[in-house]
Formats: sequence, C-alpha cells, structure tokens
Amino acid sequence: MAVFTEVSESSAQKLLTQLRLGELVELKGIQGGIENTNYFLTSSEGPYVLTLFERLTHEQLPFYLYLMKHLAQGGIPVPDPVSDKNGDILLTIEGKPAAVVNRLKVKSELNPTPAHCAAVGDMLARMHLAGADYKRQQPNLRGLAWWNDTVPVVLPYLDASQTALIQTELAYQNHIAASSAYTALPRGPIHADLFRDNVMFDGAPESPELSGFFDFYFAGVDTWLFDVAVCLNDWCITHSDGAHDAAKAQAMLTAYQAVRPFTAAERQLLKPMLRAGALRFWTSRLWDFHLPREASMLQPHDPTHFERVLRQRVAQPVTL
Repeated sequence: MAVFTEVSESSAQKLLTQLRLGELVELKGIQGGIENTNYFLTSSEGPYVLTLFERLTHEQLPFYLYLMKHLAQGGIPVPDPVSDKNGDILLTIEGKPAAVVNRLKVKSELNPTPAHCAAVGDMLARMHLAGADYKRQQPNLRGLAWWNDTVPVVLPYLDASQTALIQTELAYQNHIAASSAYTALPRGPIHADLFRDNVMFDGAPESPELSGFFDFYFAGVDTWLFDVAVCLNDWCITHSDGAHDAAKAQAMLTAYQAVRPFTAAERQLLKPMLRAGALRFWTSRLWDFHLPREASMLQPHDPTHFERVLRQRVAQPVTL
C-alpha cells in the first residue's frame, strides 16, 4: 500500500462524482505494502479506499474485483467494490486501472491470541466454500511458475548458505507439485496473502469478532491448503525467530476443519505446503528488497524473516 501514483484532489472528486459518492472530504495516501497505490478516500457519503493498480492489468483485474463482489454477496465480510451508474466496478484514474471499495471497520490485530487464530480459520474455510462456485479463472500469479522464474533473478544477492537453501527448496516444491497427492488437493479461489494486517477485528480481545478480510490483489485459483499454510506461517509463529506456535496453529486448524474438514491428501501435504508458503514470501521479499520500484512511502519488507520461517519448517517439521 505504497504511493506510486499521485492522485490530485480534483481527480478524486471527479471519481466520486462518477460513483455518486458525494463530495471529497479527505484524500490520504496509505503507507505500507509494495504492490499498488492506495488512498483513504473519505467523502460526504462515508469512508472508502481507493486503489490504483500498478502491475495488474485491465484484463486481469475483473477476476479480483468480481471475486470480492461474489464473496460479499455470499456473506463473507470483504470489501465490496463500488459501481458507477453503468454498473462498472473497474475504473480508471490518472491513467491507471482503479477501484473504490468500502472501508472495513475497526482494526487489525498484530499480536493475535488463539481466539483470533480460530476466528481466521473459521472464516477462511467459509470463504473457500463461498468461492467454490465462482466462475472466473485466474491462476495464482505468485505460484510455482513465478518461483521458478524469480529465484534465478535473486540468486546474485544471496550468500552460499541462502543459495543452497532456496535452490533445494525450489527443487523440493517442484517434486511435490508433480505428485499424485498434490493433484488431488481441493482447489478454488484463494486469498494467498491473508497476513495479520489483512484482517480486521471487533470486540474484546478474549472474544474477538472477525469483521473483515481485505487486500485480495494476490488472489488466484490454487489449492485451498496453500492458503491455510500462508495463514499458519504468519498467524501461528513466533515472529522473532519464525518458530511454530502449536496452540495458535491448533486453534486455527480446529476451527477451519469444523467448517471444511481436510481431505486425506491435504493431511498428507500440509507440512510441504508450509514450506511452500515460506518459500513464496521469502522469494517475493528478496525480489522487492533487492529490485525495488520507486514510490512515495515505499518500505520493502525484510526478506530474512521468511528465510527464518523456511529454515524452521525444514529443520523442525510441524507436528499437528
């Protein structure tokens, strides 16, 4: 959520007029994130978020925007894109494809308890089931094919130990992807980036109420198990060293499976998918850190965090 493209107040007001959302009250760039330009857009009609897409194209974006619309209509608390008078939700501002969505209430929880993890597991399973009949297709653009293309690009920035780890893990994930168990994994639209800062909560800490999932712009059709693994690798670890937190993981997995029980293939491949999730984000953070784009407020994430997570997943396979 950096600012790559500056939006003027006059351009923002024209967009609000197009969407019949009243008068501009405030336009404020959002710090954080590394993919798109984001603004808090407050109008006389209420608070919204304006996103300008810096990498995704007009041809790719309907998958993401209509997925959010589909999930919202299915009762999942996600941002709902606003349409103009013609019913269009894919917009253009400052020459970039854009969307305006309602702003979710309350705040993220960066120090989650097992109760928060259980709430995420429950809603993630519900989201997977709600998206099962979504008709549009879009592969996970940061999946295995992207890892195979990107790892060679970041290798010059790694030391010998890091090079050995990332190449060995990439070979392992290609082996897993060729297995019959992997082919049997249930699939559908996934969020693919459901970290702590992409979930909103309300209520008391001891009994939190999940009020929203957001930032769906890494979504794609992939295995539901990979989505679960991405969540476990962020919500259910000790962030200082990447170590597994068994209590939080058990809370998330129990809540998820109360809604959608794992298949035999999923139970078999959860541990490899945890490693896959760590590899994906280590690779992307290496790429963003060493080959950054210029942007106002851009702060690339430290890639060594997911290196630590991957080393933990390899050295100490999780017992669930």
